[in-house]
Formats: sequence, structure tokens, C-alpha cells
Amino acid sequence: MERINLKEKLDMINDHWHPRVAGELNGQHVKLVKFQGEFVWHLHEAEDELFYVIEGNFDMEFRDKTVHLKAGEMIIVPRGVEHRPVAKEEVSVMLFEPAGTLNTGNTNGPLTRKLTENI
Repeated sequence: MERINLKEKLDMINDHWHPRVAGELNGQHVKLVKFQGEFVWHLHEAEDELFYVIEGNFDMEFRDKTVHLKAGEMIIVPRGVEHRPVAKEEVSVMLFEPAGTLNTGNTNGPLTRKLTENI
């Protein structure tokens, strides 16, 4: 039971699209990640995901619409919904998702992180 300083943890992240686990509760991971550019289209068949914007802004693209998110806002992407985060500039995001959730869901490629590091 220790304090977690999000700014300190985010300052340790120097790359994009590589989530790190900052905490765990009830089988859920609390992850920190920085985005910039376009991610891959993907979905998670069994997991919902929560994206909370700490700093910056980004678009969550869906096949039928785009939702713009800025600092202090969040979006929950239900399981089975295809989506793609896109950030024109660097954005810092906190994710809540079940432990073991693959960042690229049903899509494998160069951005896939099979093992999530703790930070």
C-alpha cells in the first residue's frame, strides 16, 4: 500500500504504444501509456477497456464515428467493438482493463506487447 505518483511514472515512459502496469486490483490492470500517431484497428472479444486522458488529447476512432477526448475525460470501449486510438501529438493515458489483455486485441503486429512491464 504505497502512494503512486502518476507524473513520476509517466516521466519514466519515453516511447509510444507500450503500456506499463502501474497497479492491479480485482484482476484488473491500471496501465500507463503514451500515444502518438495512429494505432492499429483492433477489438477485444472478451474485455472492456477504459481510457482516461491524463494529459493531451486524442481521437478514438470507431468504424461509424470518432470521439475526441481531452485531459480529464474518459471513454469505455465495450468488448467486441473495433476501435483505433489516434493522437496527432503525444498524449498520456491511463487504461483500466482485465489483467492479460493484449494491447492489440485480435490483431498481431509490430505494436503488439505480449508481456506488460510494471512501472
